[in-house]
Amino acid sequence: MNELRACLSVSGAFLLAALLGTAPPVYAQKDAGRATPPPGKALMFVFRTERVPVAARVPVFVNLARVGELANGTFVMATVNPGKTLLRLGDQAAPTYAFEAAANRSYFVRVEALAGVQPVRTEVRLVTETEGRRSLAQSRFLGAVTAAAAPRVQPPPAPAATPPRVQPPAAPAAGAQRAAPAPTPIVAVPRVQPPLPPAKRAPEPEPEEPSPFDEFGSDWKLAVIASGGAFKLANGSQTVAGLASTYDTTSSPVLGVAAEWRSKGGFAAGGEVFYYKNDLVTTTTGLISKQQVLAIMGNAKYYFHAADWFYPFVGAGIGMASATYSGGSLEGNAGGLAYQGLAGMEFRFGSVGVHVGYKYLAATTGKSDKVKVGGGGVLAGVSFTF
Repeated sequence: MNELRACLSVSGAFLLAALLGTAPPVYAQKDAGRATPPPGKALMFVFRTERVPVAARVPVFVNLARVGELANGTFVMATVNPGKTLLRLGDQAAPTYAFEAAANRSYFVRVEALAGVQPVRTEVRLVTETEGRRSLAQSRFLGAVTAAAAPRVQPPPAPAATPPRVQPPAAPAAGAQRAAPAPTPIVAVPRVQPPLPPAKRAPEPEPEEPSPFDEFGSDWKLAVIASGGAFKLANGSQTVAGLASTYDTTSSPVLGVAAEWRSKGGFAAGGEVFYYKNDLVTTTTGLISKQQVLAIMGNAKYYFHAADWFYPFVGAGIGMASATYSGGSLEGNAGGLAYQGLAGMEFRFGSVGVHVGYKYLAATTGKSDKVKVGGGGVLAGVSFTF
């Protein structure tokens, strides 16, 4: 029985030591990217990803607590209390971003260092959880902290006044006649005034809260696209102004200029001017005429974010087309409704992109003698984002 008790005691001691010596769990990279906020708290992920890598590191401060230094392809995590949360990226002179954090929610902040700018500057924006989790899965975890609200510094209390010390009378010399004791002098102790209450400090200026557009970057940006390429008419033989005509269906030149507003979510809307030119021969006269088509279109597109540098797109547009005839036996112009379908891809490198796509344009001009002037082709060009 004694041996059994001894074994149980030793086993219990080992179990207690194992429980007390267990270290708190350490976030692995794959676990950190899927972490959720503790009950009643908010969780902030700050990650950095760039199309053109920049070597400089970006310090991250959450509620004045230093979280870490971000390099391209890394992220940090901070647990914060609900309410106003301050985020600073960079040294003391760097701007501070403020927003309201809600309990039991996760926030994902994307940081991008701008290439060719010294000292380093960053573009910051709040992204969706889907985009944030996808970027975290491709990033390296640096660490996590609990960033409480920064404490306010209280002024030191005023020092209390110290009363003067009263010196005792000197002892009489040996052999000297002892004089009658002098009356004890009454020393007036200065009245200690209570310390004045500390002066009220002027309220510290609250950090200026930028608007949603200034805080995490504008939701919309303007892009201009210039393109050219190969375009071919869909109909090679038609009747134009009552005359049977045969077209050279290969258009030359082919030019297009478009301007569109692009959102962070991928949607884009804008306008386009498209021009192309073809020769045609009237069968009865054998004379060569020229047909010039100018289409003015309103477009809507959607860009898919396949990668930070690769954006496939689809789109459609509607507008008006005008055909002008000159030379030979044809003179004049005619207009009509036009619509088009678009599909392609764009390779983006910062604010400049390479745009490649297929366009199909359907357009019919004229009232009594209708002429189909549409077709399709592949266009390539460059885009500039502002």
